[in-house]
Amino acid sequence: MMTFRAQSLKAPLPAGMMWLLEKLAESKKKQALCEKTPPQILKHLREVALLESVESSNRIDGVTIEPDRLRALVLDDARPRDRSEEKVRGYKNALSWIHGNHEKAPIGPETLRRIHAVAQEGTVGDAGEWKVSQNEIVELDPEGRLEVRFEPVEPARVPVAVEELCCAYNRCIGERQIAPLLAAAGLVFDFLCIHPFREANGRVSRLLTVLALYHHGHRVGRHISLERIVEQSRESYYEALQASSVGWHHGGHNIMPWVHYFLSMLHAAYREFEERALQPF
Repeated sequence: MMTFRAQSLKAPLPAGMMWLLEKLAESKKKQALCEKTPPQILKHLREVALLESVESSNRIDGVTIEPDRLRALVLDDARPRDRSEEKVRGYKNALSWIHGNHEKAPIGPETLRRIHAVAQEGTVGDAGEWKVSQNEIVELDPEGRLEVRFEPVEPARVPVAVEELCCAYNRCIGERQIAPLLAAAGLVFDFLCIHPFREANGRVSRLLTVLALYHHGHRVGRHISLERIVEQSRESYYEALQASSVGWHHGGHNIMPWVHYFLSMLHAAYREFEERALQPF
Protein backbone atom coordinates (compact mmCIF):
# COMPACT_ATOMS: atom_id res chain seq x y z
CA MET A 1 0.00 0.00 0.00
CA MET A 2 2.82 2.42 0.87
CA THR A 3 4.36 2.10 -2.59
CA PHE A 4 1.12 3.30 -4.17
CA ARG A 5 0.36 5.82 -1.43
CA ALA A 6 3.79 7.39 -1.83
CA GLN A 7 3.50 7.20 -5.65
CA SER A 8 6.98 5.68 -5.70
CA LEU A 9 6.36 4.01 -9.06
CA LYS A 10 5.95 7.37 -10.79
CA ALA A 11 9.61 8.26 -10.27
CA PRO A 12 11.74 8.53 -13.43
CA LEU A 13 13.13 5.15 -14.45
CA PRO A 14 16.83 4.50 -15.04
CA ALA A 15 17.82 3.67 -18.61
CA GLY A 16 18.33 0.01 -17.71
CA MET A 17 14.75 -0.38 -16.53
CA MET A 18 13.38 1.40 -19.57
CA TRP A 19 15.32 -1.08 -21.70
CA LEU A 20 13.84 -3.98 -19.75
CA LEU A 21 10.30 -2.66 -20.23
CA GLU A 22 10.91 -2.33 -23.98
CA LYS A 23 12.29 -5.87 -24.19
CA LEU A 24 9.36 -7.24 -22.20
CA ALA A 25 6.91 -5.49 -24.52
CA GLU A 26 8.62 -7.16 -27.47
CA SER A 27 8.53 -10.54 -25.75
CA LYS A 28 4.85 -10.16 -24.95
CA LYS A 29 4.16 -9.72 -28.67
CA LYS A 30 6.16 -12.87 -29.45
CA GLN A 31 4.07 -15.01 -27.10
CA ALA A 32 1.53 -15.95 -29.75
CA LEU A 33 4.31 -17.14 -32.05
CA CYS A 34 5.92 -19.15 -29.25
CA GLU A 35 2.57 -20.73 -28.43
CA LYS A 36 2.26 -21.99 -32.01
CA THR A 37 5.05 -24.47 -31.36
CA PRO A 38 4.01 -28.14 -31.90
CA PRO A 39 1.45 -29.23 -29.27
CA GLN A 40 3.64 -31.99 -27.86
CA ILE A 41 6.44 -29.50 -27.18
CA LEU A 42 4.07 -27.00 -25.59
CA LYS A 43 2.56 -29.73 -23.43
CA HIS A 44 6.03 -30.79 -22.30
CA LEU A 45 6.98 -27.19 -21.45
CA ARG A 46 3.84 -26.76 -19.36
CA GLU A 47 4.35 -30.04 -17.52
CA VAL A 48 7.96 -29.22 -16.72
CA ALA A 49 7.02 -25.68 -15.66
CA LEU A 50 4.36 -27.00 -13.28
CA LEU A 51 6.74 -29.51 -11.71
CA GLU A 52 9.54 -26.96 -11.37
CA SER A 53 7.24 -24.27 -9.97
CA VAL A 54 5.85 -26.54 -7.28
CA GLU A 55 9.27 -27.93 -6.39
CA SER A 56 11.10 -24.58 -6.32
CA SER A 57 8.44 -22.66 -4.42
CA ASN A 58 8.34 -25.32 -1.73
CA ARG A 59 12.11 -25.66 -1.62
CA ILE A 60 12.45 -21.91 -1.06
CA ASP A 61 10.32 -22.47 2.05
CA GLY A 62 12.46 -25.40 3.19
CA VAL A 63 10.18 -28.18 1.93
CA THR A 64 11.93 -30.87 -0.09
CA ILE A 65 10.50 -34.03 -1.59
CA GLU A 66 11.73 -37.01 -3.59
CA PRO A 67 11.34 -36.64 -7.39
CA ASP A 68 9.05 -39.66 -7.73
CA ARG A 69 6.70 -38.33 -5.06
CA LEU A 70 6.76 -34.88 -6.64
CA ARG A 71 5.58 -36.28 -9.95
CA ALA A 72 2.96 -38.44 -8.25
CA LEU A 73 1.52 -35.51 -6.30
CA VAL A 74 1.68 -32.97 -9.12
CA LEU A 75 0.83 -35.04 -12.18
CA ASP A 76 -1.03 -38.05 -10.80
CA ASP A 77 -2.99 -36.47 -7.91
CA ALA A 78 -1.52 -38.89 -5.38
CA ARG A 79 -2.73 -38.63 -1.80
CA PRO A 80 -0.34 -36.68 0.51
CA ARG A 81 1.35 -38.73 3.21
CA ASP A 82 2.45 -35.90 5.51
CA ARG A 83 2.41 -32.12 5.96
CA SER A 84 5.28 -31.56 3.50
CA GLU A 85 3.38 -33.43 0.82
CA GLU A 86 0.24 -31.45 1.66
CA LYS A 87 2.18 -28.25 0.98
CA VAL A 88 3.38 -29.63 -2.34
CA ARG A 89 -0.09 -30.59 -3.48
CA GLY A 90 -1.55 -27.35 -2.13
CA TYR A 91 0.81 -25.21 -4.20
CA LYS A 92 0.08 -27.32 -7.27
CA ASN A 93 -3.65 -26.88 -6.77
CA ALA A 94 -3.35 -23.13 -6.21
CA LEU A 95 -1.18 -22.66 -9.30
CA SER A 96 -3.49 -24.81 -11.42
CA TRP A 97 -6.45 -22.78 -10.16
CA ILE A 98 -4.75 -19.57 -11.30
CA HIS A 99 -3.91 -21.04 -14.71
CA GLY A 100 -7.54 -22.01 -15.20
CA ASN A 101 -9.36 -19.13 -13.52
CA HIS A 102 -7.19 -16.02 -13.85
CA GLU A 103 -9.78 -14.23 -15.98
CA LYS A 104 -12.35 -14.60 -13.19
CA ALA A 105 -9.99 -13.81 -10.29
CA PRO A 106 -9.68 -10.05 -9.72
CA ILE A 107 -7.00 -8.64 -7.48
CA GLY A 108 -8.77 -8.27 -4.15
CA PRO A 109 -8.71 -9.48 -0.54
CA GLU A 110 -11.01 -12.44 -1.21
CA THR A 111 -8.84 -13.67 -4.07
CA LEU A 112 -5.75 -13.48 -1.87
CA ARG A 113 -7.50 -15.39 0.89
CA ARG A 114 -8.67 -18.02 -1.55
CA ILE A 115 -5.18 -18.51 -2.96
CA HIS A 116 -3.82 -18.90 0.56
CA ALA A 117 -6.59 -21.33 1.50
CA VAL A 118 -5.88 -23.57 -1.48
CA ALA A 119 -2.09 -23.38 -1.14
CA GLN A 120 -2.27 -24.19 2.58
CA GLU A 121 -4.98 -26.84 2.39
CA GLY A 122 -4.70 -29.78 4.77
CA THR A 123 -4.18 -29.77 8.51
CA VAL A 124 -3.53 -26.03 8.88
CA GLY A 125 -6.34 -24.43 10.85
CA ASP A 126 -5.90 -20.85 9.63
CA ALA A 127 -5.68 -21.41 5.87
CA GLY A 128 -7.28 -18.44 4.15
CA GLU A 129 -7.40 -16.34 7.33
CA TRP A 130 -5.50 -13.16 8.15
CA LYS A 131 -2.87 -13.44 10.86
CA VAL A 132 -3.82 -12.80 14.47
CA SER A 133 -0.28 -12.42 15.85
CA GLN A 134 2.75 -10.54 14.60
CA ASN A 135 5.20 -12.37 12.35
CA GLU A 136 8.45 -10.43 12.31
CA ILE A 137 10.90 -11.14 9.51
CA VAL A 138 14.13 -12.17 11.19
CA GLU A 139 17.61 -13.23 10.14
CA LEU A 140 20.81 -14.41 11.77
CA ASP A 141 23.49 -11.83 12.43
CA PRO A 142 27.20 -12.69 11.92
CA GLU A 143 27.37 -14.00 15.49
CA GLY A 144 24.43 -16.35 15.00
CA ARG A 145 21.86 -14.29 16.88
CA LEU A 146 18.37 -13.61 15.55
CA GLU A 147 17.64 -10.01 14.70
CA VAL A 148 14.52 -8.40 13.26
CA ARG A 149 15.07 -7.41 9.62
CA PHE A 150 11.57 -6.08 8.98
CA GLU A 151 8.45 -5.45 11.03
CA PRO A 152 5.36 -6.16 8.88
CA VAL A 153 1.97 -4.53 9.33
CA GLU A 154 0.48 -5.41 12.71
CA PRO A 155 -2.41 -7.94 12.68
CA ALA A 156 -5.17 -5.48 13.60
CA ARG A 157 -4.35 -3.33 10.57
CA VAL A 158 -4.03 -6.14 8.02
CA PRO A 159 -7.61 -6.13 6.62
CA VAL A 160 -7.52 -2.38 6.01
CA ALA A 161 -3.98 -2.51 4.60
CA VAL A 162 -4.81 -5.29 2.13
CA GLU A 163 -8.00 -3.52 1.05
CA GLU A 164 -6.09 -0.29 0.49
CA LEU A 165 -3.39 -2.08 -1.48
CA CYS A 166 -5.84 -3.84 -3.79
CA CYS A 167 -7.90 -0.69 -4.35
CA ALA A 168 -4.82 1.43 -5.05
CA TYR A 169 -3.44 -1.15 -7.47
CA ASN A 170 -6.72 -1.53 -9.36
CA ARG A 171 -7.19 2.24 -9.50
CA CYS A 172 -3.66 2.63 -10.83
CA ILE A 173 -4.32 0.06 -13.55
CA GLY A 174 -7.72 1.52 -14.41
CA GLU A 175 -6.37 5.05 -14.72
CA ARG A 176 -3.29 3.86 -16.65
CA GLN A 177 -1.07 5.94 -14.43
CA ILE A 178 2.02 3.79 -14.86
CA ALA A 179 3.20 0.78 -16.86
CA PRO A 180 1.23 -2.32 -15.77
CA LEU A 181 4.39 -4.29 -15.02
CA LEU A 182 5.55 -1.59 -12.60
CA ALA A 183 2.18 -1.77 -10.87
CA ALA A 184 2.44 -5.57 -10.66
CA ALA A 185 5.89 -5.28 -9.10
CA GLY A 186 4.54 -2.78 -6.56
CA LEU A 187 1.59 -5.02 -5.76
CA VAL A 188 3.75 -8.03 -4.97
CA PHE A 189 6.25 -5.97 -2.98
CA ASP A 190 3.62 -4.27 -0.81
CA PHE A 191 1.92 -7.61 -0.22
CA LEU A 192 5.21 -8.98 1.13
CA CYS A 193 5.66 -5.92 3.35
CA ILE A 194 2.15 -6.30 4.77
CA HIS A 195 2.77 -10.03 5.33
CA PRO A 196 -0.96 -10.61 5.98
CA PHE A 197 -0.92 -14.33 6.78
CA ARG A 198 0.67 -16.18 9.68
CA GLU A 199 2.78 -18.18 7.24
CA ALA A 200 3.13 -18.88 3.50
CA ASN A 201 3.29 -15.20 2.51
CA GLY A 202 6.20 -15.95 0.19
CA ARG A 203 4.24 -18.76 -1.46
CA VAL A 204 1.23 -16.53 -1.99
CA SER A 205 3.42 -13.72 -3.35
CA ARG A 206 4.77 -16.04 -6.04
CA LEU A 207 1.26 -17.13 -6.96
CA LEU A 208 0.12 -13.50 -6.95
CA THR A 209 2.94 -12.72 -9.38
CA VAL A 210 1.65 -15.31 -11.86
CA LEU A 211 -1.93 -14.03 -11.49
CA ALA A 212 -1.05 -10.36 -11.96
CA LEU A 213 1.06 -11.16 -15.02
CA TYR A 214 -1.85 -13.07 -16.55
CA HIS A 215 -4.05 -10.00 -16.08
CA HIS A 216 -1.60 -7.94 -18.13
CA GLY A 217 -1.34 -10.47 -20.94
CA HIS A 218 1.92 -12.09 -19.84
CA ARG A 219 1.37 -15.86 -20.05
CA VAL A 220 4.99 -16.91 -19.77
CA GLY A 221 4.44 -18.31 -16.25
CA ARG A 222 2.36 -21.08 -17.82
CA HIS A 223 5.28 -22.31 -19.88
CA ILE A 224 8.37 -21.40 -17.83
CA SER A 225 8.70 -21.68 -14.07
CA LEU A 226 9.03 -18.21 -12.57
CA GLU A 227 9.50 -19.84 -9.17
CA ARG A 228 12.57 -21.71 -10.39
CA ILE A 229 14.10 -18.48 -11.66
CA VAL A 230 13.43 -16.87 -8.28
CA GLU A 231 15.05 -19.81 -6.51
CA GLN A 232 18.08 -19.67 -8.79
CA SER A 233 18.46 -15.94 -8.08
CA ARG A 234 17.48 -16.16 -4.43
CA GLU A 235 20.38 -14.02 -3.18
CA SER A 236 19.45 -11.18 -5.54
CA TYR A 237 15.78 -11.62 -4.60
CA TYR A 238 16.42 -11.12 -0.89
CA GLU A 239 18.89 -8.30 -1.49
CA ALA A 240 16.29 -6.43 -3.54
CA LEU A 241 13.60 -6.98 -0.92
CA GLN A 242 15.86 -5.76 1.86
CA ALA A 243 17.06 -2.71 -0.06
CA SER A 244 13.55 -1.64 -1.03
CA SER A 245 11.89 -2.28 2.33
CA VAL A 246 13.94 0.30 4.24
CA GLY A 247 11.59 3.16 5.14
CA TRP A 248 8.50 1.43 3.72
CA HIS A 249 6.24 2.17 6.70
CA HIS A 250 6.42 5.93 6.14
CA GLY A 251 6.65 5.83 2.35
CA GLY A 252 10.32 6.76 2.27
CA HIS A 253 11.51 3.55 0.64
CA ASN A 254 13.22 3.12 -2.72
CA ILE A 255 11.16 0.64 -4.74
CA MET A 256 13.59 0.57 -7.68
CA PRO A 257 15.86 -2.30 -6.52
CA TRP A 258 12.80 -4.54 -6.28
CA VAL A 259 11.37 -3.34 -9.61
CA HIS A 260 14.67 -4.05 -11.33
CA TYR A 261 14.75 -7.56 -9.88
CA PHE A 262 11.11 -8.21 -10.84
CA LEU A 263 11.58 -7.08 -14.44
CA SER A 264 14.87 -8.97 -14.76
CA MET A 265 13.25 -12.16 -13.50
CA LEU A 266 10.47 -11.85 -16.06
CA HIS A 267 12.93 -11.04 -18.83
CA ALA A 268 14.90 -14.20 -18.02
CA ALA A 269 11.70 -16.24 -18.23
CA TYR A 270 10.81 -14.85 -21.64
CA ARG A 271 14.30 -15.47 -23.00
CA GLU A 272 14.07 -19.07 -21.90
CA PHE A 273 10.58 -19.48 -23.36
CA GLU A 274 11.67 -18.12 -26.73
CA GLU A 275 14.74 -20.36 -26.80
CA ARG A 276 12.77 -23.48 -25.95
CA ALA A 277 9.68 -22.80 -28.06
CA LEU A 278 11.24 -21.31 -31.17
CA GLN A 279 14.37 -23.50 -31.21
CA PRO A 280 13.13 -26.78 -29.69
CA PHE A 281 15.73 -29.02 -31.26
